[in-house]
Amino acid sequence: MADVVVRYWAGARRAAGRDEERLAADTVGALRAALGERRTLAQVVAVASFLVDETPAGDGTRLYDGAVIDVLPPFAGG
Repeated sequence: MADVVVRYWAGARRAAGRDEERLAADTVGALRAALGERRTLAQVVAVASFLVDETPAGDGTRLYDGAVIDVLPPFAGG
């Protein structure tokens, strides 16, 4: 498992109750699943976009030690 830094933005930050944390996961999908087990984060991570070191990433994206994962909920704007 890779040791990564997960950073939360906007509604994800509110749901997580923190700005960031260190977690271990092999893929973005595994990380999404683990975060989805948290009641407060389940709805947010189900629709969130994930970036790995500022690059858009899908559930199959492999993670590596030291990667920075950004959790971005959908944004409304106009």
